[in-house]
Amino acid sequence: MSNISPAITAPTKPDPGPEATGTGLTQPVGAGVVTALVGFTSSFAVVLSGLNAVGANAAQAASGLLALCVTQAIGMLVLSYRYRMPITLAWSTPGAALLASTGAVAGGWPAAVAAFAVAGVLIVITGVWQRLGRLVAAIPVEIAQAMLAGVLLPLCLAPVKAVQSSPAVVIPVILVWLVLQRVAKRWAVIAAFVTAAVGSGISIAVQHKHLDFAAMAPSVELTLPHWNWQAMIGVAIPLYIVTMASQNIPGTAVMKSFGYQVPWRAAMTVTGIGTIIGAPAGGHAINLAAISAALSAAPSAHPDPKKRWIATFTSGTVYLVVALGSAALVTFIAVAPKGVLETVAGLALLATLAAALTGALSSEKHREAGIVTFLIAASGVGFLGIGAAFWALIAGLVVRKVLALRD
Repeated sequence: MSNISPAITAPTKPDPGPEATGTGLTQPVGAGVVTALVGFTSSFAVVLSGLNAVGANAAQAASGLLALCVTQAIGMLVLSYRYRMPITLAWSTPGAALLASTGAVAGGWPAAVAAFAVAGVLIVITGVWQRLGRLVAAIPVEIAQAMLAGVLLPLCLAPVKAVQSSPAVVIPVILVWLVLQRVAKRWAVIAAFVTAAVGSGISIAVQHKHLDFAAMAPSVELTLPHWNWQAMIGVAIPLYIVTMASQNIPGTAVMKSFGYQVPWRAAMTVTGIGTIIGAPAGGHAINLAAISAALSAAPSAHPDPKKRWIATFTSGTVYLVVALGSAALVTFIAVAPKGVLETVAGLALLATLAAALTGALSSEKHREAGIVTFLIAASGVGFLGIGAAFWALIAGLVVRKVLALRD
């Protein structure tokens, strides 16, 4: 992480050359549609779990999901068109997982909303103040990854617990996910979500549960932020750190691997302002995509690197359409069998948990610091109204420093 400099300057806008019109659009447009669908279905359950955990009701969670879709869509449209690069954005999945592990926030949902806005301000500052970016990049990788792994562990245990509460629906979901992991890994989580939706629909019909169709109309629920110091320290700072360390910095590396130099200041400004604007509506954070970025930036999106921006532009357009279904999705999940949402979220995060654990424990010299960080973050035990993730980070840094002096 530390070898990726946040102080990346915006490159000169490349000459797009003759634009692909009429013919040649099918490939990048198709890649853009796939990018949006994979990005949404693979992690929306994590977002809803996180927003619900910090106090959002169903309407506020649906509003947050809509806000995230719209802000990242607009960001992709602006950045991809302006720089003619496939600069793909996403919501902060690690950040949502952090919220899910944090639980109730001192000051409730309004305090959480304020924390989202502060995280956005910090992201903007990172784009213009190089020292802050370097400070985040200097956090030892094993500490950052251990904190993330601890945050993810309770969520990844959810499928195991859900087997006991709703076996008829959850077991088929897990089996479909496992089979797709073998034959078509990219579609495993999407297939699991479809299976969960079908199973939930059957369960709802058999049990004659009521669906509130009036609540399915998309709406924005604005919340006045409440400034609370515990939420600032326990939510805003960890949310900022995991978003930068697990999304923005790796996102620039992914893009660089395909030959693109991300305009750092512009990207941080757009995602930071998007986070600030989306916060009152319930959006927790948007950032550079790390994994899904490859779907639009790879040669499979278009043989000509100068035309792959069309894939990201398409993805942004699709997200605007998908945003309209956020309320309907939340309404449906509200009456679904217990544990279904958590199962999909847990399966979606297994690969991220494995990568985080690998990073946390890879260094034998700093393994003790990593495991201490992991355990405190996984415990979910806060102190002074501040969540466990913050204390895990502090404890890990202290243990690392003490043991370094011993060595």
